[in-house]
Amino acid sequence: MKDDALNWFEIFVSDLAKAQAFYEAILKAPMTAITAAASGCSMAIFNYNQELGVGGALTQGENYKPGAGGTMVYLNVEGDLDGVLERIPAAGGKVIRPRMAIPPHGFIGVFEDLDGNLVGLHSVA
Repeated sequence: MKDDALNWFEIFVSDLAKAQAFYEAILKAPMTAITAAASGCSMAIFNYNQELGVGGALTQGENYKPGAGGTMVYLNVEGDLDGVLERIPAAGGKVIRPRMAIPPHGFIGVFEDLDGNLVGLHSVA
C-alpha cells in the first residue's frame, strides 16, 4: 500500500441530477457529470486536484444502492492491485469487480469484506 491509504470515494444516489444539484448548491461548487459505461453507472465528480488530493463522486447505477452504507471507499494499492485481488478469496472475502480500466485514472477492483462491506481498490498501474 502506498503512503496515502485513501484516494477515492463514492456516495451512492438514486437520482443523480437531483443529488448533483443538491451538492452543488450546498458546496457552491460545480461538479462534472460523466457516464462510466464499463461499470454501468453515471457519476458527478467533485472538484479535486488529481495530483494532490483525494477525489470522489456521486454515483448512480443498478449495483449502487444509496442509504446506510451507501458510500464506497477506495484503498490505494498502487502497483499491487492484482496481488490484492488474488488474496481476497483466501482471506474470506469475495471479489465483486475484478481489475477494470478507468482511463486515464488507472485501474480499480471491488471486493466484499467479511462483514459484507463493499470496498474499492485503486492503482494507477
